[in-house]
Amino acid sequence: METKLTGAEIRVMNVLWREGDATAKHIYEVLKGETGWEMNTTYTLIKRCIKKGAVERSEPGFHCRALVTKGQVQRSETGELIDRVFDGRAEGLFAALLGRETLTQEQVERLRRIVDEWE
Repeated sequence: METKLTGAEIRVMNVLWREGDATAKHIYEVLKGETGWEMNTTYTLIKRCIKKGAVERSEPGFHCRALVTKGQVQRSETGELIDRVFDGRAEGLFAALLGRETLTQEQVERLRRIVDEWE
């Protein structure tokens, strides 16, 4: 995915990724409960996602379908973060994450398995 989504747009996408295809009204109702956003705010964000190619709209009923996966957005956002903050070095991000908190043995083992799979 090449299109940059804002944090607010990702909130819209999270509803679609979590719940599947949904009407704009349903997305609004979910986000109203989560964020307190009004209908106009939510609809504006949905329309931005459509314009950016992340969401497809169909009628009747303003049905929305995600055109990008959560994994695609995560990879894109992570890549941009690594480039922008860590000079393109993934190990810098990894070290920052490890230094942020104490990991359980289970989390360490999960990370080892991930690294082993990449090798």
